[in-house]
Amino acid sequence: MSDLDFYAHVATRGDILGTGIGSDPDAWEACLGTDRLDDPGRGLLRLDYGLVEVSFAETGGTLSCFGIGVPVHRLIHGPYVPPALARTYGRFAPRVRFEELRSAILSLGAAVEPDDLSGDVHRYRVPGSGTRVFVIDDPDPYGDGDHDTEDPDLHQAGDVWKLSVWGPR
Repeated sequence: MSDLDFYAHVATRGDILGTGIGSDPDAWEACLGTDRLDDPGRGLLRLDYGLVEVSFAETGGTLSCFGIGVPVHRLIHGPYVPPALARTYGRFAPRVRFEELRSAILSLGAAVEPDDLSGDVHRYRVPGSGTRVFVIDDPDPYGDGDHDTEDPDLHQAGDVWKLSVWGPR
């Protein structure tokens, strides 16, 4: 399996290694481990595993996951990939091209539909999974003109910025 398989799975299934919306923090810890940043708030909690961010809200005295983020854009700077993901999917490339991810999603029998194509980052949805895919359209949004389209250490138009899965809150 590859990193592209991981992204396609998240996009079509809305979970990570079988853990998803509605799961509690203990389930996520069992899934991805304890090496993370905890960001608590009033009735909220965000667990930041580097390549995966999980958001929780308190309902009836328990915390339940309402959002999963996969900030792919962080990989260009070499962030932490949870060991469970590296063991399952292997090496993660620093950038992911949207057209490759779209092909992988389509090969799994799912659709990819435009959701919002305005602005510097376009948003697509994968019907049925609750997943949105954000794609860079303009890597030089301020127009300063010093963006090198050949530099592998810079984001380029067509790169996936992030995947987001949201449930009821």
